[in-house]
Amino acid sequence: MSASGTAAAGQVEQMLRQVTPGRYDAYEALLQALADDSVWMLLWHGRAGSPDAQYGNMEVDGLGYAPCVTSAKELSVSGWTRAHEVVTGRDIARALYPDRWGIWLNPHAPGGGVGIPWLDLRRIATGLDRMPAGPLRLSEPAIALPQFYALLTQNAHRTPAVRSLRRAWVQPALGVPYLTIGLDLYDTSAVSVDSVRAMMRQSITAVPDGLPVSTVAMSDEYDPVTMWLRANARPFYDREAHAGPAPTSGYGYPPPASHAY
Repeated sequence: MSASGTAAAGQVEQMLRQVTPGRYDAYEALLQALADDSVWMLLWHGRAGSPDAQYGNMEVDGLGYAPCVTSAKELSVSGWTRAHEVVTGRDIARALYPDRWGIWLNPHAPGGGVGIPWLDLRRIATGLDRMPAGPLRLSEPAIALPQFYALLTQNAHRTPAVRSLRRAWVQPALGVPYLTIGLDLYDTSAVSVDSVRAMMRQSITAVPDGLPVSTVAMSDEYDPVTMWLRANARPFYDREAHAGPAPTSGYGYPPPASHAY
């Protein structure tokens, strides 16, 4: 391991010691350190690089985690006698989050170590600065924005790619709260995405100064805001709810995909 990697490993362990309940700033610093360094994944079967290699697994509060350690020293202290694999934090995040698995750092340590759930591995994999820091507090927006919603609804009706729109008020663990618009689209082609971006640019002019507005794709199976919207928010704009019977021939929109609410 390089000298810079060794220094980063020390930073991971330093951040790990500072993480306590409610210290979201320290936890964010730990995620950043992990994103820039490697972890020692414990293999239950096989050896590093072999086709039968399999990470260990543990379950905490109904969530799955793969145990790992933060340095060669911690590997020695842990007493692990089977094989292990050194993987960068971003690579293990990309590998595990799609299957909704997290990692558990130093489970042998006093206090049991620290778990990084799959939602935070997703943030590491896609960029910590691109997604809000959890845990998120989600609710219906309490701020009245009739002009914005009216303009957005008008523009959505003129944008054929849009099936429906939902909304949520998001309060991240760190940073300012903001309004999110959930975009349910008929397709995600480049032309459709560009038209929806133009729709949002035209509509955002009706938002009061200083109010942050974001968007999420309702097709995203991993976004926590999208999952909340699907479960808790009815569309404030629904093209098909206002449309007549679908034509049997000629032009029209594709049939909607079925969604569980």
